[in-house]
Amino acid sequence: MLKISLSRAGLLDPAKLSSWSLSKQVNIRKAVTTGMRAESRQLVESVRNQMKADFTVKQQRFLRSVRAQVFNRNPNKLPALLIGSKISWLGVHMRGGTIAGRMLIPLTEEGRRIGRRAFKRIIDALISSGNAYFIQKDGMAILMAENIRENQQQLRRFKRAERARAGTKSIKRGQEIPIAVLVPRVSLSARFNLAQAVQRQLPNLAHSIEMKLKTI
Repeated sequence: MLKISLSRAGLLDPAKLSSWSLSKQVNIRKAVTTGMRAESRQLVESVRNQMKADFTVKQQRFLRSVRAQVFNRNPNKLPALLIGSKISWLGVHMRGGTIAGRMLIPLTEEGRRIGRRAFKRIIDALISSGNAYFIQKDGMAILMAENIRENQQQLRRFKRAERARAGTKSIKRGQEIPIAVLVPRVSLSARFNLAQAVQRQLPNLAHSIEMKLKTI
């Protein structure tokens, strides 16, 4: 979680805020809420632009996962602006870290991803047909499958990746194809600078709130 605070001076100083009348406090909170909402679109756009810079974006829904929400239901607290995404793995790309546990990493063509559910369906189909086995190569456990007609749909993307790696135009019937590598852990470096994206817009956010406060 990324927490960024703005200084609360003047009307927003907690000690001074409590000295205002209840109606005045309500108006102050409304003004802060309005200011946050007015700037939230630009904040979201700034984060999405940062995602474009830090990732190879192939699907727009990845960018659209970023949303802004203002929380203002607690009358005893000033409103809060949350910028977040439903994509759970973005956090580890912000901080970096190590994911432990036996994991199968699909050996797809460089730059091409495969979803977790789709990959699971492929592995299940290969196992069901008896066409999945591990070999040891260079100290790594690699899941292999033979190029057979029964699994041609499941092997399609892995055949393309193998052709690219080998520099060949075709894969022979019965040839072994690497599907995935089994690893005990994966280390990821920090690559998504959310703080930078948000901080770029903080002066505009502060200005938007200030303008709304001047109207009360």
